[in-house]
Order: sequence, then structure tokens, then C-alpha cells
Amino acid sequence: MNDYLVKALAYNGQVRAYAVNSTETVGEGQRRHYTWPTASAALGRAMTAGVMMGAMLKGEEKITIKIEGGGPIGAILVDTNSKGQVRGYVTNPQTHFDLNEHGKLDVRRAVGTTGFLTVVKDIGMRENFTGQIPIVSGELGDDFTYYFASSEQVPSSVGVGVLVNPDNSILAAGGFIIQLLPGTDDETIGKIEQRLKEIPPISKLIEKGLSPEEILEELLGKGNVKILEKMPVEFKCTCSKERFGNTIISLGKEEIQDMIETEEAAEAQCHFCNEKYHFSKQELEEMKEEATS
Repeated sequence: MNDYLVKALAYNGQVRAYAVNSTETVGEGQRRHYTWPTASAALGRAMTAGVMMGAMLKGEEKITIKIEGGGPIGAILVDTNSKGQVRGYVTNPQTHFDLNEHGKLDVRRAVGTTGFLTVVKDIGMRENFTGQIPIVSGELGDDFTYYFASSEQVPSSVGVGVLVNPDNSILAAGGFIIQLLPGTDDETIGKIEQRLKEIPPISKLIEKGLSPEEILEELLGKGNVKILEKMPVEFKCTCSKERFGNTIISLGKEEIQDMIETEEAAEAQCHFCNEKYHFSKQELEEMKEEATS
């Protein structure tokens, strides 16, 4: 099944909701970065939350998420947009630990709890919107929940999960965001809070084969959910040889000449997708001519 996300309203417009199956998307990230299980879970949770946050955007708007918790995994960086496209990487992809006391991948230990989660929104204005919160959990779902409450003043519940196969591939990944809109009545809030306590982990629901629509029904009750939109989701990078070439040209003639003399070629690698781009001596010579100084 191809990954996709749904946007919905529930309880007669009192609640806004998102749910996504991101298994193939997270799997692509795992393959590109050769992440080990704990790193896969951390990156996958961040990408899953990110792609749902991207679905809240419009047009050409974009979001960059940076998670720096002080843990051994290092920084996690995720880029996403309004089209269901997401990319991401971790500084130390070969990070893994034994399962925690709950029998789950120890994402908290990998991420750390002494840093910040930063969200930068590019909404086409002169200056970007930046929101930053201290990491409160390291498990990431709780941290994104706190981000919405603190930086955007929207009471929310964020659930994200990743299951990893013994061969390190991704078995299941997905998530949900439930947001209370102004005026939500206490009875509705009580029902949602109770269901959130009872529902199995989101990754288990994905593993069982539940669709994003069915996940929202599990969370909010059958008959309460009105699906507004369905959107395909994918790992997609915006890098290209032309972009890296322009970066090399911007270094200037002297720097390019030094590359020609010392290496007779150049290679650039994208952090987000690990794609490598090779530039021959002839290409460097042509780029040197384009450089201004």
C-alpha cells in the first residue's frame, strides 16, 4: 500500500485531525541512510510528525524541523512541504541501544533530553516564523505535543511510531495529530482523552493493517469523523547536480582551480538523501569560466 495522509474534522467541527501511514517513506529514509533500529525510530518519528505538519501548510510553504536533544544520535533534521513530500537525516545514523524498560526502542536515550526542538516555517514572507521549545521527553511524540501547545497555542495530541524488522528494514510507521479547536466542549475532550489512554501504539495499528481513516475512527469514534482530503506521502529530496554545480561556481575561480589541480574532479553528497554527484575535470573547467572571481 502506498503511503498517504488524511485530513479530517470530527465532533461537528470541534476537532481537527490528521493521520498518516508513512511506512514506505520512513523505509526510504532507512535505506538511504543505513540507519540502525533506534536511529530509524527517531528519524521515522520526526519525519512522520513533519509530514503531518506540512499538510497544515498551503501552496509553496515549507517547514524545517531540527531536533537537538544532546543525545548520541546528534541532530535530526527534517524538511517537508504542503505536498506530502518529506526528507530527513540524523547526524549519527548507526545509533542503536537495547530495548528500554517498556520493551520498546530507546528513542529517548538516543535523542537526549537536554536540548531543543526548533520549527522554522517558510510561508513566503520576508522573514520566516521560528518556534522553539525545550525537549520535554525525547520520545518525540510528547515533544511535538508540547510544541503545538507552547508555540502555536493549539491543544494537541501527537502520536508517532515506528516498528523495525530484524533485518533493519521498516515494518510499520505512521502517526496522528488531534487538535482541539476553540470552543470544544468538555464532554468531547473527555471522550478523546479516554480513548488516547486506551488505544494501542500507532505503529501497532499500522502493522495490523488499519488505514489512516480507520485510525482516526479508532481515536475519535465511528461516525464522528469527516474526511476532508487524502494526500499521497513520499520521501522526496530537492537536491540536483545543477544545484551543487551552482554552489561550486559560487566558490569562485581560485577555489575551482585548486580543485582541478589537487583532485582533477569533485564530488558532492547531499545530507538529506545521500545522493552523490560527480564533477569531471572538464565540467570544473567549464564552471570556472562561469565563476566571477
